[in-house]
Amino acid sequence: MTEHTTHVDETAAPGLDAALDALGRAGRVIVALDFDGTLAPFADEPSQVGALPGSWAAVLTLHRAKDTEVVLVSGRPLGSLAAVSHAPQDMALVGSHGVEWRVDGHDEAALTDDEVARVARIGAALDEVGARHPGVVIEHKPAGHGVHTRRVSAEVAAQANADASRAAHEADPDVLERGGKDIVEFAVRHVTKGDAIARLRELHGADAVFFAGDDVTDEDGFRVLGDGDVGVKVGPGETRAGYRIADPAALTGVLKQLARLRATR
Repeated sequence: MTEHTTHVDETAAPGLDAALDALGRAGRVIVALDFDGTLAPFADEPSQVGALPGSWAAVLTLHRAKDTEVVLVSGRPLGSLAAVSHAPQDMALVGSHGVEWRVDGHDEAALTDDEVARVARIGAALDEVGARHPGVVIEHKPAGHGVHTRRVSAEVAAQANADASRAAHEADPDVLERGGKDIVEFAVRHVTKGDAIARLRELHGADAVFFAGDDVTDEDGFRVLGDGDVGVKVGPGETRAGYRIADPAALTGVLKQLARLRATR
């Protein structure tokens, strides 16, 4: 019989092989994955990104595996996440950092009328900021807004972010502000990816969770992981994750190994 070889570089992520082997033997497992910067490399145009083919093939194998629940957990709005991921209708999606959910093929209502009005006020204020800073893109989401500064200099980004923070808090003193890679987001509901993962664990009665993410907002997800769970940080930066890999391309090997283990258990 031919032996399967590992796809994980142990020099880059010591101990990850053993952690994946344990997940392969676990009972019910949630595989929670960020999208941008994790499954998909970043792009200047958010609508043009796509998951790396090898990673997505592994995700679909995991989706079909027994006692394995795949969930995409993203800061993107739910509609945008569904569009760029091309996820099957029966794959669970969590958008807007945990505000929007698609579970069992059905979307959950996201916001109250009061929250919708708050989002509109904040959005109008941020649009004025965007107009004063060419190259800064204001992304409107159902539960808030993102100020994208990938296309401008560091100096312009710093000024735009400061102006956006001031404008958003003047429009709504209770707004939640969170930073990420070349983006600052302003939301009306104080939920995080950590809240989403905790809820998913309870909904599915999971014995273990695998979570991979690359950004500051993914640290909330790593924070709720416990014994038997596996957190993988993709790329540089401080992290609470137990393991780190270099980039989305390196995640492909990790997902392929986990998919093989879950599919053949």
